[in-house]
Amino acid sequence: MPLKPTNKEEEYFAREEALKLRKLALQQQQQMSQEERKQLQQLHWMHCPKCGMEMKTILLNEVEVDKCFSCGGIYLDEGELEKVSGRSSHFFQAMEETFRE
Repeated sequence: MPLKPTNKEEEYFAREEALKLRKLALQQQQQMSQEERKQLQQLHWMHCPKCGMEMKTILLNEVEVDKCFSCGGIYLDEGELEKVSGRSSHFFQAMEETFRE
């Protein structure tokens, strides 16, 4: 009968996998030329990863978030999740209202 891994083991392997993926992404980025990166950014900049439509930046309780008004998705840039998690419940009420719209 196989043993189920503990949460600490799962967290360790998840961290290791994330580090491998980060290193791979950095290698790919270094191998790309500046022009290739510019073209890739222009192709995808502010487009929803879910439906591909254009997203708009909205201010939600002093945090700028990217919202797709087509599918309703909300996307956070690096560091914004930390800002959000330190907010009071007013932020989450505002998020809920935004999703309803």
